[in-house]
Amino acid sequence: MTPSDAQVLVSVRALGVTYGGRKHPLQAVSNVTFDVRDGETFAIIGESGSGKTTLLKAIAGLVKPTSGTIETHYRDNGARRSSTPPPYPQVVFQDPDLALNPRVPVWKSIVEPLAPQRIRIPPELRDEAVALLRLVGLDAELADRRPHQLSGGQRQRVTMARALSSQVPLVLFDEPLSGQDVSLQAVLLRLLERLRKERALTYVIVSHNVAAVARTADRVGVMYASKLVELGDTDNVLSHPRHPYTQALVAAVPRIVVRGGRRVFVIQGEPPDLRHPPSGCHFRTRCAYAIERCANEEPVLRGDPARAGHHQVACHRWEIIAARLEGGPPAALDSPALAPPMVQGIPAAEPIEPPEELT
Repeated sequence: MTPSDAQVLVSVRALGVTYGGRKHPLQAVSNVTFDVRDGETFAIIGESGSGKTTLLKAIAGLVKPTSGTIETHYRDNGARRSSTPPPYPQVVFQDPDLALNPRVPVWKSIVEPLAPQRIRIPPELRDEAVALLRLVGLDAELADRRPHQLSGGQRQRVTMARALSSQVPLVLFDEPLSGQDVSLQAVLLRLLERLRKERALTYVIVSHNVAAVARTADRVGVMYASKLVELGDTDNVLSHPRHPYTQALVAAVPRIVVRGGRRVFVIQGEPPDLRHPPSGCHFRTRCAYAIERCANEEPVLRGDPARAGHHQVACHRWEIIAARLEGGPPAALDSPALAPPMVQGIPAAEPIEPPEELT
């Protein structure tokens, strides 16, 4: 059974998260809707401040939503009574140094979810911790060490082992490759994929590493300024991006150029202040294709019938952008009616060139 045929494990509907008081509210997540299927890797990408981590914390139960719903539908293995609430998913945080207790050996940190109500960790759980260490590729002798006695990559794998100890099929990752060198990133990606298959896990990964997402994720959602602007199968979204923001993210992926040069598209301006977001489309103040409708009407996610995999984009002009990327008729695209005008005194940027496909 492929992930596309699997049942929905997490259902997020019209989710909103607001920080601050009534005078100066900050809408970190706004009207976000998507599903995570059982057994898949779902990635959320976007630049810093887009709301990715807040969305992940809301799914983990660490942040209370101000609107919308989050429902989980875990597989029933008979171990949980129907009257008990479903367990929260485990989270692998970005900084393992802050996630591990520096005063206790790592084996106690690993099995901490197995004894949440106990002040002292029972010593008989040490064997379980050792087995989990081996599962993530670490030696048993590391069990009695303190976190500062491990390397950064080893500490990150310890947090992965702790996430696996709870037996919850949903694991959330907040920038799991951040701060790791390139060779270690490849090791961690292979480890995550092996564990997902062996233990029938489902991943939700927040990352700004588009290249890593292209290698690991089944589906991807793109966030900008608290909103989901594009959603679909990873191959469709990254190879045929429909939203101009997604195009810029893909074009910015570092590539090795042996000879010659390569033009990199850079988005002009800064992300909007979410205390006072722009009307309509949040990306319009930085978009080369923005028109008056973009300022007056907020775009919603809608499907592209030309692409498989339920590819959705929140953009009023995605047909124009798609036609330009796919080599549409120049006469229609270059007509004055379709030329990107100035929006609130902000001149249109250069048209976005079609991004190269990720290899």
